[in-house]
Order: sequence, then structure tokens, then C-alpha cells
Amino acid sequence: MNPPIKVTKTNDSSLSTIDFNNIPFGKVFSDHMFLVRFDGEKWHNAEIRPLEKLQVHPGNLAWHYGQAIFEGMKATKLHDGTPALFRPEMHAKRLNASASRMCMPEIPESLFLEAIEKMVRLEADWIPPAEGSALYIRPLMIATDEFIGVRPSKDYTLIIFTMPVGPYYPKPISLLAEEHFIRAAYGGVGEAKAAGNYAASLYPAKMAKEKGYDQVLWLDAREAKYVQEVGTMNIFFVIRDKLITPITDGTILKGITRDSIISIAKSKGLFVEERLVSIDEVVNAHEDGSLTEVFGAGTAAVISTVERIGFRGKDYLLNQDNYKVAPMLKETINGIRSGRIEDTFGWVKPLLPEAIQA
Repeated sequence: MNPPIKVTKTNDSSLSTIDFNNIPFGKVFSDHMFLVRFDGEKWHNAEIRPLEKLQVHPGNLAWHYGQAIFEGMKATKLHDGTPALFRPEMHAKRLNASASRMCMPEIPESLFLEAIEKMVRLEADWIPPAEGSALYIRPLMIATDEFIGVRPSKDYTLIIFTMPVGPYYPKPISLLAEEHFIRAAYGGVGEAKAAGNYAASLYPAKMAKEKGYDQVLWLDAREAKYVQEVGTMNIFFVIRDKLITPITDGTILKGITRDSIISIAKSKGLFVEERLVSIDEVVNAHEDGSLTEVFGAGTAAVISTVERIGFRGKDYLLNQDNYKVAPMLKETINGIRSGRIEDTFGWVKPLLPEAIQA
């Protein structure tokens, strides 16, 4: 049985200070946060309370041995103003998959979804009205044992907080294919949304930015031959009118936006391939003119088009004016989220007005 969720509302909202037309991504936080604790046997003390800083012991296992995972979700408003979630159950399943890989306890999906819904209902006024903007939802689970030693923690805390955000990438991006550094290896934790994956990517990403690129295009750890993903997104290529994306083989994240894009593309009659994609194939397709589009897909980014790929000292440019598939897919997924386009997939979960008052 799930613990009841206690709700304590803030008396000092900062909502009136927010300019929804100018929201820097990841810097503005809403009023509340959800916390629930695991004591080695069960989840307990579930509560929503005003956002505040946490007091954490310096011997916390998460700081030292990296037991920390997270999710990224979004809430938007339908055209009639109703708050809505997008495939929340898939995020619950992916969070638990990450937890299992990192030797952390799974949280009951029903408790997770109840907490998400309560948070979004409470923070509904924080959802930006513009299409393409959203209330970004960040669930985070950390170890909380106060102990120095290499072993799994017994105690954990799950935290959920939210942030109004605009587009993650407001313009087309450039990628540098990385042959020396790796993001993930077979048998590793690349498929989990573990905090350490992102920490390890920072140095190569910094080097790529110093060379004039926005992000790293990761290649496989074994041969530095096959494309895996971008630091913040899954990657897609349109080659000879086929939509091609790397297969999820345990080294890349099973993106929920990725899965949604594939489903939408198939429903539109596009030919979709999930398979190994070598960087040589990408380069050759560019040179013979059959590579017409490259774009990334992720919860934060939604769909971001790529204008340039750097590989072995040469840049391969892509003409944004010729893009047809990526804009169509972005228009469709945003339309489904806003209710402008019928949700034939059953992905959108409206939070109805009567539920908000409950």
C-alpha cells in the first residue's frame, strides 16, 4: 500500500516574478517539491512541501559512489488550458529500469504517477502557455546512507521538482563526432539515466564547444565506428527517404521521445530502420547527396535539427531549407501535446479541472 501524500502549500509564491516570454532553461524553479523516503524495506513519509534546500550529510553515499539517477518529463497545456502529461507511465518504467541497474529500490509506479499528477496540478499556473514551452519535471533519486564504503545504500530519497522552460535548443545545432572519448560501453550503464553518465560526458563536450560545436556525437566504445547518440538526445538520419536511428543495444538511452518519433513516422507512412549506423555511412551518404536530414530527439530538446557534423577535421553541412521530415514530426508531436492534433496513440493524459480541485 502506498503511503499517503501530505501536501503543504507555500505562502510565498514567486510565480508573479516570472516572465513566460523569457525563460532560461533550467534556471527557474516553481514553488514546491515532492519527497518520499525508502528505509531499506518500504517507501514512507511522502509529502509535497515548499521548495527548499536539502541538508545532506557529507558522508552521503551518493556523493562518494554515485548512486544517483533521474528522469526528465514535461507537462503542457492543451488548447483549452487543461494541464496534461505526455506518456508518464513510460517515464515511471524508465526510472525503475535505471534504479534496478544502479542497485536502487524501484518505486511503485502508482505512487510515482500520483506524485507527478499532484505536483502538476499544484503547479499548473507555472506551465508556460506558448507551444514548444513546458513545465519540465525532474524526478531524482539519491542514496542517503551516511557511510563511507563501496556498497549499495539502504536508505534513499526520491525528490520531484518542476521548472518552467522554453526550447532547449532554440536554433539548429552542430555536432562533433568523437573518436577518442566514449560515453558508454557494452555491459555498462549507458542505458540508465545515471548522473555519472553525464558527469563523464562534460569534458569531451567542453572540448567540442571549444572547437565551435554545440554537442558531441558519440561513437561506440569498441570500434569508434558506430553512431550511438548525442549528449542530450537520441539521433536520427534521413537517408534515401528512410528514417534511420541507432538501435538501443544497452549503450544508449531508450528515449521516450525517440519511441514517439518512430511511432509517428510509421503512422505517416515513413520507412523506419532501427539498426547500427556507422559514421562512415553518414559521411558517404552526405557526399553522394542521399543524406538529407539529421536531427536529435529528447524530452528536453523535443526535436532539434543538425546543421553541421564535424568528423576528422572536416565539416559536413546540411541545408535546413530542405528539411521536411523533422519539421513534420516536431509539428505533430507538439500538436498532440497541445491537443491541436488528435492523440490517436493514447499518449496524452489530461488532468481534468475537477481532479485539480480535489
